[in-house]
Amino acid sequence: MAGGEGSRLRPLTCSCPKPMVPVVNRPIMAHIVDLLLTHGFTEIGATLQYMPGVIRDYFEHSYAQKQKVRISYFIEDKPLGTAGSVKNTRDFIQDTFLVISGDALTDLDLTAAVNFHRQKGAMATLVLTKVKYPLEYGVVITGQEGRITQFLEKPAWGEVFSDTVNTGIYVLEPEVLNYFDQEQFFDFSKNLFPLLLKEKQPLFGLTLPGYWCDIGNLGQYLQANYAVLSHQTKIKVPGQEITPRVWAEKGAEINPGANICGPALIGDNCRIGPQVEIGPLTVIGSGCLIQERANLKRSVLWRNIFLSSGSALRGAILCDRVRAEPNVTIYEGAVVGSDSIIKKRSIIKPDVKLWPCKTVEAQTVVKNNLIWGTRTQNNIFGLEGITGLFNIEVTPELALRAGAAFTSLQGNKNNRFSVGSDHFAASIMLKEAATAGIQSTGARVLNLGPGITPLHRFAVRHLNLAGGIYIKTSPLNDQMITMVFLDRQGSNISRDTERKVENLYRLEDFPRVDAGHVQLSENVQNIAEEYIHSLLQEVDLNLFQKKKFRLVVSSPLALKESINPLAQALNIEVRYLPAAQDGSEKNNHQETLSSLTYQILKEQAFAGVILDHNGEQLILVDEYGQVIQDGLLTSLIALIVFKTQKGPVVVPVTASHAIENLAQRYQGQVVRTKTAVQDFVAKLSGQNNIQFRLNFDALGALIHILEFSALNNLSLGALVDEIPAFFTRQKDVFVPWEMKGQVIRHLIEEPPTKEMELLDGVKIFHPQGWALILPDAQEPVCRIFSEGASMEIAQSLADFYFEKISRMVQKNARS
Repeated sequence: MAGGEGSRLRPLTCSCPKPMVPVVNRPIMAHIVDLLLTHGFTEIGATLQYMPGVIRDYFEHSYAQKQKVRISYFIEDKPLGTAGSVKNTRDFIQDTFLVISGDALTDLDLTAAVNFHRQKGAMATLVLTKVKYPLEYGVVITGQEGRITQFLEKPAWGEVFSDTVNTGIYVLEPEVLNYFDQEQFFDFSKNLFPLLLKEKQPLFGLTLPGYWCDIGNLGQYLQANYAVLSHQTKIKVPGQEITPRVWAEKGAEINPGANICGPALIGDNCRIGPQVEIGPLTVIGSGCLIQERANLKRSVLWRNIFLSSGSALRGAILCDRVRAEPNVTIYEGAVVGSDSIIKKRSIIKPDVKLWPCKTVEAQTVVKNNLIWGTRTQNNIFGLEGITGLFNIEVTPELALRAGAAFTSLQGNKNNRFSVGSDHFAASIMLKEAATAGIQSTGARVLNLGPGITPLHRFAVRHLNLAGGIYIKTSPLNDQMITMVFLDRQGSNISRDTERKVENLYRLEDFPRVDAGHVQLSENVQNIAEEYIHSLLQEVDLNLFQKKKFRLVVSSPLALKESINPLAQALNIEVRYLPAAQDGSEKNNHQETLSSLTYQILKEQAFAGVILDHNGEQLILVDEYGQVIQDGLLTSLIALIVFKTQKGPVVVPVTASHAIENLAQRYQGQVVRTKTAVQDFVAKLSGQNNIQFRLNFDALGALIHILEFSALNNLSLGALVDEIPAFFTRQKDVFVPWEMKGQVIRHLIEEPPTKEMELLDGVKIFHPQGWALILPDAQEPVCRIFSEGASMEIAQSLADFYFEKISRMVQKNARS
């Protein structure tokens, strides 16, 4: 019987059926077929369901004794139970037959079982064995001469009346299959045998000495390997015994400087390097490469594994084609699924399970199972705080630990921290988890409730807090969550602070207080009103009263709580477009722009406004229907700062060089930064607060733009006309994570015929434009930004580097 999926052995069985899981480098089922041949069974029927092709392929092509046995295969389309599965082979069964599991390891005497069955004239004989802990098995009680009197399926300790359990090995007469219908779900131990017992049919049990293990969990899997190596079974260790209790299979190459302490098995075509230490109870599969100074103890390695220098394994299991880079440590009970990569100096903690095809980045400590997603990131902080898929990458556990790490960094339990979120339920739930993390360190939590990001930034400054955490969903994908960490000024924490928080997070090196020192969170009242008041203090109220702006606004429902009081105080007439019913930005963007343009003309409005639910992103539409967003909005903000403020204008490296033209016109200065919010904020530090507001507060930016237009008596379209024309494009090109550095290096090392800038990525200047190639921090892509004297030139530059990088990736893949 070889249809089991082996769910309790995952991730071993994610890409391999349980009967094919190797014990001392051979599939469990191969050991069973060997046993059957030893006892004269040459006609075998195999019932298959999970990954049947893997099993058939092995026994038809790779099984060493395939000439001595004939195996017929019976594939189930649906689960039929153990007895139903056997009845599916009815045409194969002609006489007394034996049923045995293909995924349990045993050396029991099958000939003795058959002889006992015939001697007793039994209809069914169950092979039994004695175990120390019978709770997970079916206990069988027999009377005189072995006749079965009672079954107990997985008893509690109070129900344990015997230590003899059912091994799943049966000798049966064909008549037992007449007790149920073809295709009927029927189980031997739960259905058939109790029925035979009730009808007083000759049902016997035979307790046999010997080794039996059903390999029901990962611990038992390791123990099964250890048992064979230690000669606790009659199963032979393959290969030649080259030194006492050390076996090597064909083609294994062992450096004289390696030290192997048995019992241990080295698979065929393995290469063991100098100064390698292989301790007792270690199995190394075929085709493995173990480099110098690696150290292995009590571990099982499957096939074609690459273990780099200085790596250490302690009671671990590595599946096929795992690659461990230098100085990796994998602890007891850890399992690494097939085709996974553990990069240098990473640590896999005890009992952690990595599903197949995972990548652990360099110097990462993995403490939790990695099931979904393809990689665990070395850096949990991205372009703006911690971002990832809700409940997959950003989980309550992560939020709790990150909250504790962030607040404990301050080192003062009397510090106060704010916690807030947007209005989405997922964000609110994670906010509660972050709150618990902060409270666990003894710090005080001020709960700001649901609100927009700029309000939260204001609250941290206004309330003189030590910092804050704000949790928000992406306007483009409500499954993407970001945790924003704020310093005392309400700005994003610095890169240096991020690294310190991350280090505490990884090591969980933060203090916990006892029950008497946990402080309840406090709800903050009237903070929204104080935020609006702060905005109003920055502009000329009389100017707004005279101007009487009229705006057409597309906004989520929740944001109206901030828009309405602001508009009322500034004498702004607001006409809202209908919002999505759930308050999200699910309305079609192009339809929203079309509706705004129509309403602007109809209402003779000054402008159209689109706001995201976090109050951070601003899009304007002028009286001509021109959309002002992204690069054009950045240029408009630069124009306002140049004409009203002293000091430099801070813009990201991706911004148009039209801003340098504006700087030249108004005798200003441009400071370019990296694209990450943290770097942008760091450059703004010490600059006028209005520039921060213009870039990170959509409502604040809106009222300052309105004030500037009123002061200059210009329409929005006329303001935009002052910005020099520019043409930009953006494209993304796929680049595997491991190739990003190589791509940038190749671009930099090309003959220096063009000017380059290496502030963030590589910016390459051409006679009529430039292109910036920027590796993305969160996706396997490089982003290409380009600007040209015309749209055609901008497009051609983006296309040129897209093709160039694509060729690099393809060439690397071929090699």
